Amino acid sequence: MYAPEYPIRTERLLLRPYAPGDVDALHAYHRLPDVVRYLSTGPRSRADVQAIVAERAVARVLTAEGQALCLVAELAASGEVVGDCVLFWRSREHQRGEIGYVFNPAHHGRGLATEAAGALLRLGFEGLGLHRVVARCDARNTASARVMERIGMRREAHFVRNEFLKGEWTDELIYAILRSEWAARQPPG
Repeated sequence: MYAPEYPIRTERLLLRPYAPGDVDALHAYHRLPDVVRYLSTGPRSRADVQAIVAERAVARVLTAEGQALCLVAELAASGEVVGDCVLFWRSREHQRGEIGYVFNPAHHGRGLATEAAGALLRLGFEGLGLHRVVARCDARNTASARVMERIGMRREAHFVRNEFLKGEWTDELIYAILRSEWAARQPPG
C-alpha cells in the first residue's frame, strides 16, 4: 500500500485529494472546449464534475495495481485550484506507472503543469517504487509534449492515426522515463 502524506508540496503548488468544495473551480475549466480538445471526453457539465469529484475524493491511497491517485493542484500562496493530475499504478510486476494532468488555461505558461508532473514522478519513483513511468498525449498537443520533455521524459513513440477521437483519426505520442534516468536528474543531497 502507498499512502502519501498530504498535501504534497512543490515550490508553488499543493497537490491534494479532491474535496467537495472543488466542484466550481474544476468545472470552470473542464467545461471549456479548448481544455478537452485533445481528451476523449467532451466539455463537462457541473453535474459531471460533481460526480467525478465525489468518486475521486475517496482515492487517497494506492493498494493495488490498476488504481490511481487523483489529485487537485492548488496554488500554495492562495489556495486557488489551478489544475488536476493523476498517477496511475499500471503494473506491480513490471513496476510501471503513468501520469496525466489538466490545467486551467488561465494559468498556462507559468510552469505549473511541469511542477505538478515532476511531483508525480517523485511520487511514482520514491513513493511507489516504480521502475518506469509513461505519459501520452495527442500529437497536436505540443504544450503537453513540452511538459513531458521538461521533466526529463523522452519520446519513445509516435503512433500515426492511432485513435479515432471526436470524429477524426489522431496521432498519439508516448513519453517515458526510467527511475535511474529520473534519479540522475535530481540535485545531490
